[in-house]
Amino acid sequence: MYEILKSAHSGWRYLVIILLLVAFISALMGYVGKKPYTEGNRKLNVFTLISSHIQLLLGLAIYFMHDWYKGDSSVAIQRYWKMEHISMMLIAIVLITVGNARSKRGTTALAKHKTIAIFFGLALLLIVGAIFAMVKVDPSRHFFGM
Repeated sequence: MYEILKSAHSGWRYLVIILLLVAFISALMGYVGKKPYTEGNRKLNVFTLISSHIQLLLGLAIYFMHDWYKGDSSVAIQRYWKMEHISMMLIAIVLITVGNARSKRGTTALAKHKTIAIFFGLALLLIVGAIFAMVKVDPSRHFFGM
């Protein structure tokens, strides 16, 4: 079961990153170009939110099944998986969630695009930073693979 969840988590990350990148770019272009906030924008943001929450659930299942929370914090790779990875990813998903919720309350299309661009952009930066940190502590891994 652990291997299935790990494979699902590893594969699902591409969907999350692609959706997050597309939603961020769409919001940035909407903000800069003063474009209307469409139903397509809303759906893209919701799909990004849902995919990130699914990734979170898969990650939490792996985290507790593998007992990463029991890792030795003095060992860099164990500290990364025990604290750094989960913290950065939780914060990124909170940013996605808050950004999506706040965009719903925006009164203008410009405000909605700006909110999504800021929150999703910060989440994207955090996720990319987490990937770089993983590569740093475990040189056997590369940027987008195992």
